[in-house]
This record gives sequence, structure tokens and C-alpha cells, in this order.
Amino acid sequence: MTEYEKMLKGVLYDPSDDYLSRLRRAARKAANRYNRTDEDEGATRREILEELLGHLGADTCVEPSIRFDYGCNTYIGDNCYFNFDSIFLDCAPIHIGNQVFAGPGLALLTPVHPMLAGERNVRTDPEGRKYNLEYCRPITIGDNVWLGGRVTVNPGVTIGHDTVIGSGSVVTRDIPSGVFAAGNPCRVIRPLSKDDRMPPEMYV
Repeated sequence: MTEYEKMLKGVLYDPSDDYLSRLRRAARKAANRYNRTDEDEGATRREILEELLGHLGADTCVEPSIRFDYGCNTYIGDNCYFNFDSIFLDCAPIHIGNQVFAGPGLALLTPVHPMLAGERNVRTDPEGRKYNLEYCRPITIGDNVWLGGRVTVNPGVTIGHDTVIGSGSVVTRDIPSGVFAAGNPCRVIRPLSKDDRMPPEMYV
């Protein structure tokens, strides 16, 4: 089994593997090109993301700057908006639904390092090469989710559809659909309901 296959399987793998290193370098070069584009280069931005990502939906906007580990393991739906400075550490797949809004500083983090130092620390192979082992867990975000500014989503988390995550939250466990959740660690505050509708006077 290759290190890439181990990574996608969710078992311990060596991220310094040559193939994985080349994929990361390519993704970071693509992100750097994207981050250097101007406001009027929408077509160029779209082209870069379509080549980099596993899927990019229609009419989705991702503001620079962006960062990816691999890019190819990130799948984004239609009509999404990501504000400035999003980070997608997509060692495991990141699946994002349609109509997902994210404030600045979003961090979607799939890698996990072992808790015990003896399993986490840098090792040396018989040829003298330094390496370490990690594993990863996928992230899934449903349709119509709003992630406030500086939200961090941890490995293995699923956020249900039509949910709002408050700014600054650290999401460490699954969040159900149709709720407002916030905090560190993030927890459900209350269900969303018709009482959350904007009042008529807000529409002019």
C-alpha cells in the first residue's frame, strides 16, 4: 500500500513520502498563483481552482489568500462563499455542500498526530532519513451552512445542513442540522426556527 493510499484509508502514513511531497508542492504553488491574482481576474482564479480541487461548484467564490495541503481532496459545491484567509488541510477528503458561507480565517483541518510523544516524534529510518507518522479523518459540511469568522473544524467532524457556527468556534465533534452552535469546544446553543427570520422592515 502506498503512503497516499494509507493517507486516504485513515491509517498512519509518512507525509514526507516523495509522491505526497510533490503533490503538496504543486498545491502550494497553485495557491500562491491564486493569491497573486487581482480582483478582475475571476476567470483565472476559477481556472486555477478547477485544476487544483477535486470539485469546484458553479458560482462559488473563494477570496485570497488560500492554503491547501493537496487541493485534490477538497470538494466544494455550488454558490459557496469563502472570505479571506481560508485553510484547507485536506489530507483526508473535505466535502462542502451547496450554499455554504464562511467568514475570514476558516481552518478545516483533517490531519491528526498521535497523542503519545513516542509515537508522534520524528524518527530515523535505517538510511538516516528523518520522518514522522500521522493519520487523518475527513470533514463534511452540509448544504446551507454558515461558518463565522475564525472557525476551526477539527478532523473527523460532520456539520449538518442549515446550521450556523458562531465566530471563533473550535468544532471538535459532529454538529446536527438546523442549529446554532458556538464556543470552544463548539456546542449546540439552540435550534434555529421561524423566530430567526429577518423582520419585514429589514427588506427595503
